Amino acid sequence: MYSVLIIEDDLSVSGVIESILQEGGFEVYCASDGQSGLALLHEKRPDLILCDIIMPNMDGHIVLENIMRERTLADIPFVFISGLGSRSDVRRGMTEGADDYLSKPFSANELLNVVNSRIRRRETILQRQDNITFQEEQTILRKSITKREIEVLKMVGQGITSKTISEQLRVSLRTVEAHRTSLMNKLGAPNAASLAR
Repeated sequence: MYSVLIIEDDLSVSGVIESILQEGGFEVYCASDGQSGLALLHEKRPDLILCDIIMPNMDGHIVLENIMRERTLADIPFVFISGLGSRSDVRRGMTEGADDYLSKPFSANELLNVVNSRIRRRETILQRQDNITFQEEQTILRKSITKREIEVLKMVGQGITSKTISEQLRVSLRTVEAHRTSLMNKLGAPNAASLAR
């Protein structure tokens, strides 16, 4: 189940949006201001953020600015929901890094279409990145890793201990450790545990 964070100071508006999203099958978190929205964002890490612009203390632009500064959060789709619907308002939001802009009032269908399309797009991008990373790793494997190292890597990936690997491959424990060290260097793995992924 995908999750959505609503940052909206008008509780009647956030209540309506929450109901629409819950009926659409989403898990929903609500915050009534920018500060609590950022706190909830760090705690829950939702799949998408819907954020009003005009709010007390911290407006939507500042919320987005804070999010864009954090690499671990900047990839979450961010959609402004606002009564400010002029062309310059929309342009400003998109220039700042918002993924979409919904002008109030909007229909349930418009809301669900934007949320679904933005989450789907993010999933596609993440899948492509995973495929690229996997292809890079395969290229490294083909070019620089020996057959014996591939055997060791497969066994490490299955969670087999160095001692058992040495017994099954009939090599010394020192040789297995040398292969693991070599694999970490070639694959850029920070530690032996990361090889298992």
